[in-house]
Amino acid sequence: MSYLAKNYNRKKISFERGKGAYLYTSKGTKYLDFVQGIAVNCLGHANPKLVKVIKDQSKKLWHVSNAFQIPEGEKLAKKLCKRTFADFVMFQNSGTEATEAAIKVARRYFYSIGKPNKNRILCVKNSFHGRTIAAIFASGSKKMVEGFGPKVPGFDHFIFGNHKSLKKGISKNTAAIMIEPIMGEGGIKVIPDWCLKELRKLCDKKKILLILDEVQCGIARSGDFFAFEKSKVKPDIVPIAKGIGGGFPIGAVLMNKKVASGMIPGTHGSTFGGNPLAMAVGNKIMDIVYNKKFLNNVKYLSKYFFFKLNKLREKHPTIIREIRGRGLLIGIQIHKNQTKFIKKLIDNKLLTIRAAENVVRILPPLNVKKNEIDQALKIIDKVCTETK
Repeated sequence: MSYLAKNYNRKKISFERGKGAYLYTSKGTKYLDFVQGIAVNCLGHANPKLVKVIKDQSKKLWHVSNAFQIPEGEKLAKKLCKRTFADFVMFQNSGTEATEAAIKVARRYFYSIGKPNKNRILCVKNSFHGRTIAAIFASGSKKMVEGFGPKVPGFDHFIFGNHKSLKKGISKNTAAIMIEPIMGEGGIKVIPDWCLKELRKLCDKKKILLILDEVQCGIARSGDFFAFEKSKVKPDIVPIAKGIGGGFPIGAVLMNKKVASGMIPGTHGSTFGGNPLAMAVGNKIMDIVYNKKFLNNVKYLSKYFFFKLNKLREKHPTIIREIRGRGLLIGIQIHKNQTKFIKKLIDNKLLTIRAAENVVRILPPLNVKKNEIDQALKIIDKVCTETK
C-alpha cells in the first residue's frame, strides 16, 4: 500500500530517469514527455548545464537565511529587473506562493498610502492562481473551494471575455485586477493583446493595479520572455515560477518601484525563498533562456507545431475542435472524451496533461527538437485515427 495521501489521482506509471524530452521507466520503456512537470522543465530533463551548476553550488552553500545577504539572489534579481519592467523582486519557492505574495503586495501598497479599504482583487471566474486557501478563492472555481470554507473574503470575479462583467466588478474597494495572459489550467485561453492594453488603460483610469500571473506562461514559454510583452503593456506586479527554476523549486514576485514601496521589513518572508542553490539555478536559466536566438527558436518551433496541428485538425474535424495557445504552451481541444484520449496518447508513449474545456495540454521543453515534435504529431495523428 501507499502511505501517500490520496489528494492526487496518479497514473500507474513511474520513471527512473530522464534525458531531454524523454522519460524512462525502471524497465527502460521510453516516453516522449510533453508535460515536463507542467511547464516546469524548460530545458528538459537532466540538462547538463543545470546539472553542473547544481553540482558546483552544492559543494559551496545550499541554504543560509534571508537574515543575511545572498549574492546569488542579488545577481538574479538584477538580471530580472534589468531585462523586464520590474524594479524589485521577492523570491519564493513556488507559483502559489508567488501569487499569494502578489496579493499581499497589492493590498499592502494601498495600506501604505492610507487607503486600507482598497483591498479587493478582481479575477477571472474559473481561473487558476494556485492551491493555497487565498489562491483557490481568487480562482473563483466552485469545485476548487468545495470543503475549504469559510470563504476567504477580498476576491471578486468577472466572466472571461465579458467586458461588462469586468467593469461592473470594479468597486471603490478594488485594489487590483489579476489575470493570466494565457490561462493554463483554464483551457489554454489567450488574452488578446488589445484586451491587455485596454486592461492597462482601465487600471490607470480607476487608479488600481494590474497583476499579470505569468507562473505558467512566463519564462519564454510563449516565445517572448513574458507573454504580456507582445502587447507592450507594463504591469505593476508579476508572479513567476515554474520555468525560472528549470525543475528546481523557485518562485518570485516582480514589481515596480511604486508598489514595492509598501513592502518594508517584516511585511513578508520565506524561509527557503532565494536560497543560494535555487538562485544559482535561476541565474543559469536566465543566461540560457533570455537570449534572442533562443526565443526566436521557440517561436520558430511554435509556428511549425501549430501549422502541423491545424493540419491534423483539418484531417480529423470530428476529433479535434480547436488548436489553442501561443509559443510552446499549446492546447488541443477535442470533441470526445478527454481522459480516454490522453490515455491513448500515453499508451503510444506520448505524455500530455489535461486542462479545462476538454483541452489536452501540450508542454514540450523549450529546447525541443523538430524531430521530437514530428514524433508527437505522428502519435497524435494515430490516436485521432483510432478514436474514430
